[in-house]
Amino acid sequence: MGMTNAFRVPQVIYSGRGSLQALSDEAPRFGTKALIVSDRIMSELGYVRRVEALLTQAGIACALYAEVNTEPTDTYVAQGLYVLNENDCDLVVAIGGGSCIDTAKAIAVMAVNDGYIGDYMAFRKSFTEKPIPLIAIPTTAGTGSEVTSVTVITNTKDDIKMMIRQPELIPAVAIVDAELTLSSPPHVTAATGIDALCHAIEAYISRHRQPLTDVLALSAIEKIVNNIGKAYRDGDDLDAREEMSIAAMQAGMAFTNASVCLVHGMSRPIGAMFHVPHGVSNAMLLSTVMEYSKAACLDRLAEIGRVLHLHEGVSSDEQVADAVVRQLEQLCADLAIPNMQQWGIDRERFEAVLDKMATDAIASGSPANNPKVPSHDEIVRLYRKAYSAAFAATHSRS
Repeated sequence: MGMTNAFRVPQVIYSGRGSLQALSDEAPRFGTKALIVSDRIMSELGYVRRVEALLTQAGIACALYAEVNTEPTDTYVAQGLYVLNENDCDLVVAIGGGSCIDTAKAIAVMAVNDGYIGDYMAFRKSFTEKPIPLIAIPTTAGTGSEVTSVTVITNTKDDIKMMIRQPELIPAVAIVDAELTLSSPPHVTAATGIDALCHAIEAYISRHRQPLTDVLALSAIEKIVNNIGKAYRDGDDLDAREEMSIAAMQAGMAFTNASVCLVHGMSRPIGAMFHVPHGVSNAMLLSTVMEYSKAACLDRLAEIGRVLHLHEGVSSDEQVADAVVRQLEQLCADLAIPNMQQWGIDRERFEAVLDKMATDAIASGSPANNPKVPSHDEIVRLYRKAYSAAFAATHSRS
C-alpha cells in the first residue's frame, strides 16, 4: 500500500502582472479592518499607499505596522500584535519581502493563541485556534512565504532563529504580482533568488518529498537557473522577474509540503549569530552542503542536472551530480555571493560559537530531513569548510 501525502496551499493564489488589484475583491471576504504589516522601504516606494488605497476602495479600514526593517524578530511580532489589538483589526495584509510576511503570519496566529511565539517551535505546542485571515503580497522572488506553513522568527534573547511550521501559518490568500519585484536591487534579487533555489533543491532531495513537490521543485529549479542572472543584470526585465516570481512560489509550495534540509538548518544560526540575510547565508552553504550530501542523492542531483542540460557528453549520474555542484558554485560567483570570510565574519568569534550553531542547527529539525544526516561534529566541519569556500572572488554589500 502506497504512502498518503498531504499537500497544503492557500485558499486562492492570484498571479500575473497587475494581480495586486485582486486585493479589493478578496479583502471584504475576510474582514472589515486590516492591519497592514510592512517595512520602511515599502512605505517609501509607495507600495503601502497602493495597498491602503485598494483596501479603502473595498470599504476596508486600515491600521499600519511598518517597522519590519530587519529579518523578523519576536519584538516585531509583539509590537505588531499591540497595534492589531489597539485597532481591533480582524484581517492582516502583508506587503513586502519574506520578513514582512513571516512577521504577519506570527501576528495573525498569535492574535488568537496563547503564550509566546517560540512556544510553538518544533511542534512543542500546537496552535488550537484558527488565525486571523492573512493576505500575503510578496515584493521579492525568494522565500515563497506567501504559500507556506512556515515562519522563521528570531528569539532576540537567545539569538536563535525559531523555525515554526504548522498548517495554521498558511495565508488565506497569496497575491504574486511580478511588477512589485521590479524595485528589488541586484543584491536582493540575487539573495532571494538563491533562497528560492535552495528551497526547490532541498524539497527535491528531502526525505519527505512526494510526487507533487517533485514536479514543482524541478520546474522552479529550471526557471530560477535560467532567469536569475537576467533579473540580476537587468532589473527591468519583467519577463525574467515574472519567471522568478512563479518559481519562488513553486519552490515555496514544494518545500512547505516536503520540508527543507541541511542547508536551511545550518543557515539559520549564521543569520541569528551574525545577522547575515537569510538568502545570503543559504548561498554561503549551498555548494558545500550539496557536495557533502551528493553520494546519498546521486540520482536526484543527476535528474536536476538533466533538467539543466548538464548531462550532455557525460556518462554517469555521478558526473552529472558533480556538474550540478559546480554549476551552483558558478552561479554564486556570477551573483557576487560572498563566503563567510568575505562577508566579514570574524574567524575567532566564528570558532567560539560553532558548537552553539551546530546544536541550534540540529535542534531546528531540518538536518534530519537531509539525504545524509550529519552528526554534530560533521556540521562543525561543514561550517569550517564553508567559511572560506572559494566560489566568489569579490563582493559588495551595498
